[in-house]
Amino acid sequence: MKTSYSEIVNENYIGKTENPIPMNEILKKANEEKLEPSSSSLEKVLFLGIDVQQDFMDNGALGVPGAHEDVARMTKFIYNNMEKISHISVSIDTHIPHQIFHPCWWIDENGNNPAPYTVITLADLDSGKWRPIVEPIKSREYVENLEKNSKKKLCIWTYHCLQGTEGAALENQFANMIYFHSVARKYALNPIVKGQDPLSEMYGIIKPEYDRRGYVNQALLNKFAKFDKIIIGGEARDYCVYESLCQMLEFYKDDTDMLKKFYILEDCMSAIGDKAEVDKMYADLQKKYKFNIVRSTEFKL
Repeated sequence: MKTSYSEIVNENYIGKTENPIPMNEILKKANEEKLEPSSSSLEKVLFLGIDVQQDFMDNGALGVPGAHEDVARMTKFIYNNMEKISHISVSIDTHIPHQIFHPCWWIDENGNNPAPYTVITLADLDSGKWRPIVEPIKSREYVENLEKNSKKKLCIWTYHCLQGTEGAALENQFANMIYFHSVARKYALNPIVKGQDPLSEMYGIIKPEYDRRGYVNQALLNKFAKFDKIIIGGEARDYCVYESLCQMLEFYKDDTDMLKKFYILEDCMSAIGDKAEVDKMYADLQKKYKFNIVRSTEFKL
């Protein structure tokens, strides 16, 4: 590599809106590397970055403590494996204010919106504690099915990843690295946009928590089968990363060879909730599906 890590990533600017390294300069350097195209790689390795966006950085609208350090480790991992990783995919959480998990969707008996992190249950709807200002029938259906089928309750989040805002953008230093990789390795990086249905949450990248259509991103599931390794990092460890992993592993549950292809970079993701509880979630999941949990600083491709 002629281009140094520091010519692509400035760790002091992780999570900030300003980017001191012009993207045109970065991509010019990428093109000058003359690396083998990803299509020539004998081993197909996918790096999957889940929701590595500004609003999920430490000081973002829905900040995940530790996200800055995760980005630093992810970008170093990609740089150190520039010619081993053949493709990168990223998911991008994308919303508008009026969605079922945002405050303006709901009011109480006094017309007040719920505070962020309020949990709304089916019992709350039936008692009149909270009511939706739009789509009352479909909203109740969603909360009911969320509790019945997903065994979850609706959590009201801070407004985050609003379409077209800085918070919805990829974290800028991570973007520097992944776009450098795509140009240097000569492939198109196609983002996975999720979360646009106003009547559903979509933590995982494969399907919503509940929707009437029963949507499943089958094309993405089929894409994974073309790779020899799928390496995953992102935010948050206990929400979008975990749910994405559950959805992928459940689909391939009867294919032990496929399950072994999944590698979770445990030091490239952080949790919103209690770390010990999240550790147990992953330990239980690993015991069930036999995928790999590794550290980016130790894992060799």
